[in-house]
Amino acid sequence: MNQGNITPSAEVSFKDFLFKDKRNRTILILAGIAVVIQWSVFKYFYPFASFIHGDSFSYINAADQNLTINTYLIGYSKFLRLFSIFAKPDIFLVSFQYLLIQSSVLFLLFTIFYFYKSGKTTQYTLFFFMVFNPLFWHLANLVSSDGLFLVLSMIWLALLLWIMHAPSKRVFIWHAAVIFIAFTVRYNAMIYPIISAIAFWLSNISWRHKLAGFTMGVMLCGLFIILTSYEYKKLTGYWQYSPFSGWQMTNNAMYAYRYVDKSERKNVPQKFQILDSMIRQYFDSTRDINKHPQEALMASTVYMWTPSLSLYKYRNNLFIKRNDSGASELKKWASMGPLYKNYGIFIIKQYPIHYLRYFIWPNANKYYAPPIEFLEDYNSGVSFVTEQTKRWFGYKTMTIKTRFKSNRVWILNYFPILGGVVNVLMLCAMIYYLLLNGWRYDIRFRNGLIIFGSIWILNAAFTITASSAALRFQSFPITLSCITVAILMDWMIKVMLKENSKSSDVLRNNKSTQLSENALA
Repeated sequence: MNQGNITPSAEVSFKDFLFKDKRNRTILILAGIAVVIQWSVFKYFYPFASFIHGDSFSYINAADQNLTINTYLIGYSKFLRLFSIFAKPDIFLVSFQYLLIQSSVLFLLFTIFYFYKSGKTTQYTLFFFMVFNPLFWHLANLVSSDGLFLVLSMIWLALLLWIMHAPSKRVFIWHAAVIFIAFTVRYNAMIYPIISAIAFWLSNISWRHKLAGFTMGVMLCGLFIILTSYEYKKLTGYWQYSPFSGWQMTNNAMYAYRYVDKSERKNVPQKFQILDSMIRQYFDSTRDINKHPQEALMASTVYMWTPSLSLYKYRNNLFIKRNDSGASELKKWASMGPLYKNYGIFIIKQYPIHYLRYFIWPNANKYYAPPIEFLEDYNSGVSFVTEQTKRWFGYKTMTIKTRFKSNRVWILNYFPILGGVVNVLMLCAMIYYLLLNGWRYDIRFRNGLIIFGSIWILNAAFTITASSAALRFQSFPITLSCITVAILMDWMIKVMLKENSKSSDVLRNNKSTQLSENALA
């Protein structure tokens, strides 16, 4: 079988590939200059960090109180607390986040070009798109886990390529550390061990080393799950890793349940009857979308975050009946996780067609072209922050502003279109690769595509079935899709040129043979 491209690691070290190769060294220097200039211009117009009113303040509160569990995973709050030791003003935090994003994407790109030979045009196009990507500006400027998770995901992917093509103990240790930190930052990382297992399986090392390298990261993630579950057990009396998933499950189910006709509604178990009755009454009283515009939304998260709606009302009534209305907000929220998870699963099982039609399908459309969501407006469209945020970053007032006349972020408007286009191109390119029997040309490239494709498929499955699709959540899959489409198109062009060259050679040989035969005749 033709092995195709030979990995450069057999010829030159990665360090020399970066710094001794004149072209790569020049790219790094120019990228560094471009990063500094564009970030300076961006911060002139946005002198303050941006906040999601709700999420961001929850992260800051957990960092301020040094909590071990929170409404969201605790990793980003620990990052905020650790960073605050070195610098308090938000300019240092968001600048560091931007530096991390750009460094991680360059690490990923150079890793790909180190192991897989791509054309210069493809490389320059990807470098330009990544270095001057406006999405990275706004993710870095946002006090949220989104930017940090993007960084960890890109580093993790690059390490998977190293595991497959140039494995070492150092790579295994870095992989274990990165996947562990990612696991503490975002629930999407729950699919990462599966993909890591594929990378170790494809790696050309002994099974003993494969098992040791993979187990190292899984054990750290498992330890985090156990410790988090134990903290929730102490707080609520229930062993649970993610109360968030319980609220999410019922929220998702409600978007299907709303469209179940009264005549089709089925009885529920006694433990769900009061909650179910409140939800049905709410749906029956909000049929007029003009008066209740939130009900026009499809596959959103309104039901799990709005205090005036059924889930919060039921929770508060339950704690009043228990004479525990003074419980902390975190305890109230986390205590409902198991019940809401069971209720959500019950509703989905009872009305699977409604769930597919009114949640899965709309959410799939959102995944296909992810909405801009909170990134659409700087600081959620307002000009203030909380008192705690003011103290945390050392602001003089609670007022923050931009030098633009409006808080609307118009530069990201084309990203949903981009997301839809690259998803279609990704699917078409993968199918074309299979039709051309692409795996026969280059084993290394094939293994890389297996990883890229696995991430794309599993992330889509996780997001569509169990999460909410939005641009900030899909920044990594979109980045990965852009890279995969570019290198696949580059590969296809090379294959076509190679086949054309073979055809030309055959024609020339046939012509020469014919001339020789004519001469002999």
